[in-house]
Amino acid sequence: MLVIGHIGNGKSTNRYHAPFELQRPDKIRIKMIYQRNLQKFGWDKIPGVEYTDDLEKLLHDPEIQVIVVNTPSDQHYPMAKKVLEAGKHCVVEKPFATSVEEARELFQIAKSKNLMVQCYQNRRFDSDYLTTQKVIQSGKLGELFEVCMHYDYYRPQVPENESSYSRDHAFIYTHACHTTDQVIALFGKPDEVRCDVKQLLGEGRMNDYFDLDFIYGNLKVSVQSSYFRAKVRPSFEVWGRRGYFVKAEQDRQEADLKKFYMPDHADFGIDLPENFGTLIYYDADGNYHEEKVISERGDYGKFHDALYETIINGAPQLVTEEQTMEQMRILELAGKDLK
Repeated sequence: MLVIGHIGNGKSTNRYHAPFELQRPDKIRIKMIYQRNLQKFGWDKIPGVEYTDDLEKLLHDPEIQVIVVNTPSDQHYPMAKKVLEAGKHCVVEKPFATSVEEARELFQIAKSKNLMVQCYQNRRFDSDYLTTQKVIQSGKLGELFEVCMHYDYYRPQVPENESSYSRDHAFIYTHACHTTDQVIALFGKPDEVRCDVKQLLGEGRMNDYFDLDFIYGNLKVSVQSSYFRAKVRPSFEVWGRRGYFVKAEQDRQEADLKKFYMPDHADFGIDLPENFGTLIYYDADGNYHEEKVISERGDYGKFHDALYETIINGAPQLVTEEQTMEQMRILELAGKDLK
């Protein structure tokens, strides 16, 4: 049994971790959740879980093997450091840190204590990503030339309500951490990265736009996001020598979770036929094909399955140190001129 503690009792714990951990009672038990102020509960208490405002109690509980850091992003590094120094394995929500230096130190501490520290990259189990990955691996598109990934919102109030720039609120850190990890997990370390990162409301305001190009030989993978997209762009578009694939709709897990429609429902996160992607390609004989691609099922809980295997059975980490450090290098490079 993997015994887990959580630092933070907000949406990350209650929306993206606990529902999936509770689906695995034969493998995982949530023992304790730390909340700074126990008088302010925004979420229903989980039966059987102890809630505490004593961080030291959580850090030094002898049963707890791994602690998940679900704080605001500016607290990821200091809290993760406390967890590791207390001798516990650690999972850190995205972004893993706000600098390469911070990330490197966390991995160094973990190694010195023979512990695991890992970034929570649940978006590797998004339906749209898994479906696109399956199409690419099928070979039907032939040699790949271009991939475009979009993660758009129309939430102008977010940057408009920020009157100054801070790295821990920058779009490049809080949202590019999702898509850049998907790129690195699928294609590996790029040969080159080209960055166009903006503060659309002007210098000194929130970073609210980014366009990153990852170069792999003749392949360009573009990751683009903005808070000012009244109509969102397709989630994935892939062009190859022999065809094209488009997956317009994003994974549905987050939308279901926001409605408190949890993974214990059989149809949780499942695409309807109108959400399926379209594949167009020419086969080896030059024949034209156009078909809908049934979506792969997304499941954020697979991260927790992998975590169990790593800590209990010694399996390699799902998200490696090398992948996290490469992502941190890219994010730091992309945001270097923001101020």
